[in-house]
Amino acid sequence: MQTLNEQVPAPTDVGNALIGIRGGSELDLDLRFESVHEGILVSGTATAQIAGDCGRCLEAIEYDFEADIQELFYYEESEEFEDDDDVDQYWVVDDLIDIDPVLRSAVVTALPFQPVCKDDCLGLCSECGISLNDDPEHQHEILDPRWAALAQLSDTAASDAANNKTSFMREEK
Repeated sequence: MQTLNEQVPAPTDVGNALIGIRGGSELDLDLRFESVHEGILVSGTATAQIAGDCGRCLEAIEYDFEADIQELFYYEESEEFEDDDDVDQYWVVDDLIDIDPVLRSAVVTALPFQPVCKDDCLGLCSECGISLNDDPEHQHEILDPRWAALAQLSDTAASDAANNKTSFMREEK
């Protein structure tokens, strides 16, 4: 058995459209490599800085995430799962293993599909885009389009009445 405690640059493009590992940031690896009959068992944790945007209000989100890793890397001559396409297989090739796909799998599956900055985030106003977190009472008067013609008639009638009143006051003088 061997252990590895090291900081390495984080891979890029690990995540989804809104959130993922900050590319180039430090990735803390605390791993244990154990030789077993079928290959090498890798277990431990990888701590990465996660960055992205809230899916409701588009505010920046940043936090540290610790991914648990436990995967068996099979020796090249192992034929145990050779015909099974449903099983992810990782191999020891020339006495080396590539932990990148295991790390991607551990992080991406744990990330939220719709990340939020806080559980009660109100998001953005659908009319003007203002953050409702800053002004929870914000609202717009929404007129049903079926009543729009009636509203125009009402505005026209009010305007005509105001004009008639002004005309009547001039005639009295």
